[in-house]
Amino acid sequence: MGNRILLVEDNEMNRDMLSRRLTRKGFEVTTAEDGATGVQLARDERPDLILMDMSLPVMDGWEASRTLKGEADTAVIPIIALTAHAMTGDREKALEAGCDDFDTKPVEMPRLLEKIHAYLDGAGASA
Repeated sequence: MGNRILLVEDNEMNRDMLSRRLTRKGFEVTTAEDGATGVQLARDERPDLILMDMSLPVMDGWEASRTLKGEADTAVIPIIALTAHAMTGDREKALEAGCDDFDTKPVEMPRLLEKIHAYLDGAGASA
């Protein structure tokens, strides 16, 4: 059984592409289309890692990340923020919201996989 990743992304094309690519790499991927659903799925499923788009409907990624990091059960799940806005300050803003790391979109798969593996392997991920 592979590591479980929760992908929170409102853009259907991005969501499908990323989830297919991650599945091919051996991950079990669950997806959510908005921050509120993402928070609920994280609580219910306790994924090993969360990829969180920051520009989301209903509840944005900043708020969803703060919510998850504020709850004991989900605070330990690493969150990698994904944002198309590689603006100065976004990285800091993501880290302040509780995200563990930050990556820009369009996603560069090798770089993103490196970050994912750093958290999963570093956390002594159980297979």
